[in-house]
Amino acid sequence: MARAGLTVERLVAAAADMADEIGFDNLTVSAVARHFGVTVPSLYAHVRNIDELRVKTALLALEEMADQVADAIAGRSGKDALVAYAGAYRDYARAHPGRYTAARLRLDYETAANSAAVRHSRMSRALLRAYGLAEPEENHAVRMLSSTLHGFVSLEAAGAFDLSGDVEASWHRSLDVLDFALANWPGEEPHRGNVPARTTV
Repeated sequence: MARAGLTVERLVAAAADMADEIGFDNLTVSAVARHFGVTVPSLYAHVRNIDELRVKTALLALEEMADQVADAIAGRSGKDALVAYAGAYRDYARAHPGRYTAARLRLDYETAANSAAVRHSRMSRALLRAYGLAEPEENHAVRMLSSTLHGFVSLEAAGAFDLSGDVEASWHRSLDVLDFALANWPGEEPHRGNVPARTTV
């Protein structure tokens, strides 16, 4: 029988907190059971196994991050929205490293299609509309944006930049370059960037 007061929501919230403390890859059902002072079988009344717990933690992280990004970009467009969008992801990764890792978990199609991952995709594409990108170029731009931000945030979290000077300057320069690239996308007419379009001499 399930322990009174123990719910899926409480389990997932605790798992997310533990992921931030010990790392998402180190999250186990036994660790969560110890947190609540119950046996592992007691948790199986709420989650089938560690895989389900990890997926639910990922879904929570995606929802939280989507809320944070949505708040950050509300009423903004162009480079202003890009900077806010990127900053929200970076801030979330810094504050919640385990949750951020969880949000990168690969989900099956049906789970992803019914999760906040859809909100992330829509926000990314809404951001790019200010740059006038059309399909299929928009798909390429989404991938570039995601890989650039995730790469920077992940390397920063791993301490890769600790001995290489002013990280904030590199962050802002990266956003300048992203804005320039989006405003001057190959094969597209330059559009609405904060940097003048390239000219041929």
